[in-house]
Parts: sequence; structure tokens; C-alpha cells
Amino acid sequence: MHEPKPIRRHERVLHAGFIPLLDCAPLVIARECGFDQQFGFSFQLHREVSWANIRDKLDVGVFDCAHMLAPMPIAATLGLGRATEPVIAPMSLSLNGNAITVSKSLFDEMCRADEQSARAGGMAPAKALAQVVRVRNAEGGTPLTFGMVYPFSCHNYDLRAWLAAAGIDPDNDINLVVVPPPLIAEQLKAGRVDGFCVGQPWNSVAVEDGQGVIVATKNQIWPLSPEKVLGVREEWAEGNAALLSDAMRALAAACAWLDEPDNRVEAAKILAAPHYVGVSEHILEQPLTGHLKLGGETPDIADPDCVVFNRYTANFPWRSHAVWIIMQMIRWGQVRDPFDILALAERVYRPDVYRAALAGSGIEIPDRDCKPEGQDGGFFGDAHFDPEDVIGLLKALPIRTAGADLEAFAEHNL
Repeated sequence: MHEPKPIRRHERVLHAGFIPLLDCAPLVIARECGFDQQFGFSFQLHREVSWANIRDKLDVGVFDCAHMLAPMPIAATLGLGRATEPVIAPMSLSLNGNAITVSKSLFDEMCRADEQSARAGGMAPAKALAQVVRVRNAEGGTPLTFGMVYPFSCHNYDLRAWLAAAGIDPDNDINLVVVPPPLIAEQLKAGRVDGFCVGQPWNSVAVEDGQGVIVATKNQIWPLSPEKVLGVREEWAEGNAALLSDAMRALAAACAWLDEPDNRVEAAKILAAPHYVGVSEHILEQPLTGHLKLGGETPDIADPDCVVFNRYTANFPWRSHAVWIIMQMIRWGQVRDPFDILALAERVYRPDVYRAALAGSGIEIPDRDCKPEGQDGGFFGDAHFDPEDVIGLLKALPIRTAGADLEAFAEHNL
């Protein structure tokens, strides 16, 4: 087992919170492999069990920075979820890494309804699930319950979009509940949830337990999609520009190390320690190496982009990702008062900070801040996303939560 390093004494210390997930790896590797020391500071890492803890401890200044869900800085800056301090995302830490998993019994129901779709992976299993939901609702049965990790998370938005694409209304046809990531596989085992969307390794833990079947990976429903970011309070970033820049360079170096295939087994060994993820190396290696067991007698898959830390300009904070996230907040009724969507995206997602910090590092940096999604297919089926037409896209959606006045939003987003 990997032994923890002793606490280091250093004149510059950066306290960082993280959740035990595979994609906390950039912070862990930056500390364990000494990338922080290369840039003249020390990471002190703090393991938390819930995203609410991360939000609150960053908000009050216990943490200088944190491993955060991509929507959390936007929610904090909007003052949602008890946050009081604006937070920025100067870099992405990872892409992909999530999956949708259902219980073995629900998977069997889906197979009886439409086995070909249930086993196809990606968007297709939602069609089989929709048949199960329709039968249950028609017979007055108990609605299915799905877990996700936090209201302002890509897990919530990915799961909702996946369900809605098959005609399942996530607010009326099923129950959605919040469960912290380290507890979600146990909740499935206990029968308290019928399925969930969570980051790895907790999907693979459910499969190894014989309780769950992975029916869709994030890379199957939206390749190279946003997931975790580095979050820092806006005020802290303005007062600690040099330290933030050094931290970003250390994390970028850690991400590059992680994306070397030869380093992934070593990464699993380090992350397996109980003070980090605390899951066996054997399970961690599956998503890290891209050799994923799905369960349910479905053939294993090879997905080298199951989680991406550095390739494909993965650390660049695309403002179009922020715009897509804000669109989901409007779609599902989390925000109702109109505001300038692009102005909020520009305040929170900071490619300008990223370019300043990583200039001259040799890392490829895009020369634009936004990009469309779905031009080559593979974006929630045959959908597409144009960051310049958010209101038009929202109006065209057949399933969304009523409440937001789209005409009022349109007046603020001409």
C-alpha cells in the first residue's frame, strides 16, 4: 500500500479540498510526485465526503482552492446553494470520468423490455429504461429512484439530459435524490436507489460488488465533456496571482504525467491509499487504463478516453462549457431571474488567467474561448449545442422545467 508522505515545511502552503474520486488525481499526483515543490509551494490536501463540505470550506476560506464539480463555481457566483463568495474556474482538471449505473434487478427489467437497447451502451439504454418507466407508471407502481451527487453537477445534468432524450421527465416520471459519491454504491446495494450517475471509481465498485451494471459512460454520451475544475474564490485569486499561477503550472504538469499510459498503474497505486480514494488498485486501474467491466454479462469495453486529464487541451476552461452548464440551470428551473449568460460565463470561467499562467510552458492553448458541440455527432445522440443560441435551443426542448421566462432571458442575451 502506498504510504503517505510526511507533512512538509515550506514557506508557501496551499490548502486544497478534494472528494475521493478518480479525478482528484491531479491534486494527489502534484503533491505525491513533487510537482508542487518544483514550483515552490506545497499542497496540503484535505479529504472530504461531500460536495457541500467542499463548497462551505472554500466559501469561508478554510480551503484556498478545491477539486470542484464544473458547475459549482457558477452556482457559487450566482449565490445558489448557500454560497456567499464568487468563485472562478481558471482551469479544468479533467474531462469525462462519469457513468450511469443501474441495479442488477433494474437492468434485468430493461433487458426484458428491450435487451438490444439495454446492452448497447450510450444513449440507447435510456430507451429500454423509458419502457420500464411507462409500464410502472401505467400500473401505479413505485417510481424509480436515481441518485446523483449534487444539484449543481454535470452528473445531475448528464443524467437528466440522458433521461429526457428518451422521453423520461426527470422531475415527474422518477425520483432524483442527492447522495455523496463515496456512499452511492452502498445505497444501490441497500436498494435505496435503483441507479445513479457518479464519477469513477464508484460505478466500477458497484459492478465489482455484483450489484450494478454500467449502461452508459460519459464518453459515450458526450465525448470530452466537462467534469472537474480547479475552484478558487475570486477575491483570493486577485490577491494571490503568483501562487495561483504556480499551482496551475504544477497541476498541468501532474495532468500531463497522468495521461502517460505507463503511469496509470502507478497512479492507481497512489490513489488507492485510504487517505486519498481508498478503493483497491484493481478497481481503480479499470477506468484509468480504459479497460472497463460493465457487469450484467455485457462484454467489457476498451475506452482509453474514459477519463482524460491533459490530452485534447483538457485543462483549458472553455467558456462554452460554462454556457452549456448555465443553460442546464435554466432548463431545470435552478435559476429563474434573467441575466446576461455570456457575462456570467466570462466572469467565472477564466481562459485569460489560464493563458497567462501556462504561457511558455509548451502546453497547447486554444486561441478561442468557445466551441460548438455535436457537429460530428455523439452529443446526447443527434443533439447539438451552439453557445450563441442558448435561448433558441431551450425553446426547442420538449422536456424542461417551467418557470424561467425565456422571453425575459432573451432580452438580456441579444
